[in-house]
Amino acid sequence: MASAYGEHYSVRDYQLWEGDWELIYGAPYAMAPSSSISHQRLEQAISVQLYETLQKCERCEVLSEIDWQSSDDTVVRPDVLVACNIQGEKLTKTPELIVEVVSPTSAKRDETVKFELYEKEGVKHYFIVYPEELKVKVYELKEGKFIKVADFSDEQYEFSIKDCPINLDFNKIWRKV
Repeated sequence: MASAYGEHYSVRDYQLWEGDWELIYGAPYAMAPSSSISHQRLEQAISVQLYETLQKCERCEVLSEIDWQSSDDTVVRPDVLVACNIQGEKLTKTPELIVEVVSPTSAKRDETVKFELYEKEGVKHYFIVYPEELKVKVYELKEGKFIKVADFSDEQYEFSIKDCPINLDFNKIWRKV
């Protein structure tokens, strides 16, 4: 007979673990070893564009590889995010934008588990980057649900975060991949 009991961990447990982990709704997820060079290049290319376009926005900033604690049993580490009105050294406020660069080991988690988490937590924009396909799926939160805006490869995409205009040129992110 299968046990109905499942392990459930808290942030307090998570803080004691060695290695790189994410904690989603009390379930531990081991993170892959450090990302590939092409993965890092994509993260940097996206971060640089976001950073440059947000220079005049005093409220919002671009962060990479930082833990975001959304509850007592959930801590994730998005590849890139934009957060506004940050206070303190720990990120507990919901980011406005999250970017995940998909790897073969993270695809299911990025497309399902994190997709649902980010939607539930009210992340306004979610970009899923597919390096092998040279494609970015862009989602925007509308009435509590992520709606797909489009798939981008070499187009530009204009949107705003907290009244700060952003123009991303997706063609530029693939140059060194």
